[in-house]
Amino acid sequence: MTIADASTTVDRVTTRFTTLFDHGITLDCGRRLGAITVAWEQYGTPNRDRTNVILVCHALSGGAHAAGWHEDGARPGWWNELIGPGRAFDTSRFCIVSTNVLGGCYGTTGPASIDPATLLPHGPDFPVVTIWDMVRVQRALLEHLGVTSLACVAGGSMGGMQALAWSVIHPEWVRSVVAVAATDRHSPRQIAFNEVARRAITADPAWREGRYEAGAGPESGLAVARMLGHITYLSEAGMERKFGRRARGPLGFVVGQPEFEVERYLDHQSAGFVKRFDANSLLYLTKAIDYFDLAEREGSLESALARTRARFLLLTFSSDWLYPPSQLERVARALDVVGRSVTYRCIRSDSGHDAFLLEHDRQAPLIRRFLGSGITSP
Repeated sequence: MTIADASTTVDRVTTRFTTLFDHGITLDCGRRLGAITVAWEQYGTPNRDRTNVILVCHALSGGAHAAGWHEDGARPGWWNELIGPGRAFDTSRFCIVSTNVLGGCYGTTGPASIDPATLLPHGPDFPVVTIWDMVRVQRALLEHLGVTSLACVAGGSMGGMQALAWSVIHPEWVRSVVAVAATDRHSPRQIAFNEVARRAITADPAWREGRYEAGAGPESGLAVARMLGHITYLSEAGMERKFGRRARGPLGFVVGQPEFEVERYLDHQSAGFVKRFDANSLLYLTKAIDYFDLAEREGSLESALARTRARFLLLTFSSDWLYPPSQLERVARALDVVGRSVTYRCIRSDSGHDAFLLEHDRQAPLIRRFLGSGITSP
């Protein structure tokens, strides 16, 4: 099988599903997992020797749907404004591939998938996964599709971690990296936020030790976890501008009833999230990013990045306090020490961590210029 011809435009896209590892794969945790299904989408057409392929990696709650619309037209892809003809990731020049990660819940094998041995969801019996495991599965899919090198690996937040990992674990594959609002390793504060989110889920009686039925999971706990996440995605200035202290009416405390606009925002965002995301998947994915340390396999960040052969574009945002600019700046300094080509930019924005999904106009020129410097040839 090879990458399918682009029979649809970015306006209408279809998620494809491919099953890999019929004989199993050993994960970093030491356990074997087999028959992994991967959900993926494609935008643009590969050239004859498939040297124009870009892999786009999603953030924690994202999936393979990075651009265009599905037939139901419910929502565009999460980086829709950056992917398409003439856009930053130019589909008239590049073939963009996006996958749902291992452990996800949008079509790729994860805790909600059926375990063939029990005919029940894996649930808490699903093996621990790492960012490195996700990258190995992505590589297997690309090889299955006839791709043997990548013009670029790009992503924001958890997707940026995957992009950095790609450059270290498979340096012969990657010619350039675009990492946005990401980090090489979580700080104690970042781990702490994730742990509070996990505790909100596991404290919900409906979690049932992870063995809940589909549609009957820990919605209250998952909602609180998502509320916490959204607070970290915003900034103080952005919240003041967007919500202030505005209320929908006269204040009068009633338990469980949101009054301030910011409370209603969190309520609305969490209500939609619990309908589309699996609680166990959130537990596994937050652990994967907490475990991630780009330097762990080589002893230092410089030693790890010395393995890379790629050029790097690292983008941060001034008001991002979840992934502060200092973290990717640390990566940029290490790349400079080992003599790799790196461009680092901190973009002024009051949109917080969400800026990587919102500040398209500020990112696009930087990405377009970076990708316009002859990276289609190996």
